[in-house]
Amino acid sequence: MLIFFKERLAFLSVPKTGTTAYETALRGRADMVISEPPMLKHAPVYRYNRFVRPMFLKVCDVELELMAVMREPVSWLGSWWRYRQRDFMKGKPNATHGISFDDFVLAYMKGNKPGFADVGAQSKFLEAQPNGTGITHLFKYEDQPKLQDFLTDRLGVTFDLARENVSPAVPQDLSADVEMRFKRKFEAEFALYNSIS
Repeated sequence: MLIFFKERLAFLSVPKTGTTAYETALRGRADMVISEPPMLKHAPVYRYNRFVRPMFLKVCDVELELMAVMREPVSWLGSWWRYRQRDFMKGKPNATHGISFDDFVLAYMKGNKPGFADVGAQSKFLEAQPNGTGITHLFKYEDQPKLQDFLTDRLGVTFDLARENVSPAVPQDLSADVEMRFKRKFEAEFALYNSIS
């Protein structure tokens, strides 16, 4: 999570949306960088609302706007599946070695997900809270120029991005049947993604 106090902006770090690269590129410009532990680095809206927002509201009398990035849902799951195939994951319960992408997505669709497929949901991460706290600026991961233009304009900086935390290059084949079932079961996820202008 990156906080830009003067600009009244908090950049939430949705996992697997390239935010580590933005953290590296903008950490010198940010007023606060939360990069560890992962539960705070990747604090969803509800956790931001409960712990970070009160700090700025009560101490500084300031409400920050929230920005975040959302990835196309199939691509997002694919990134998790590939990420958990890194060499150091071998033998760990969350590893996806020997698990096809179809089987990963099918496991993700279960009510009681196995550990390797328990990766949360972007829509839950971004969910607005009953008090109105929610994402003000939402960008598609696939539209990097729009995201970068927003940050350049809002922060008054230019920056270069390096690729970080890259998942292994593994073919990501999803059968038409599994994709159709996934899109039907997670219709709200796709609707949120498609609503981003």
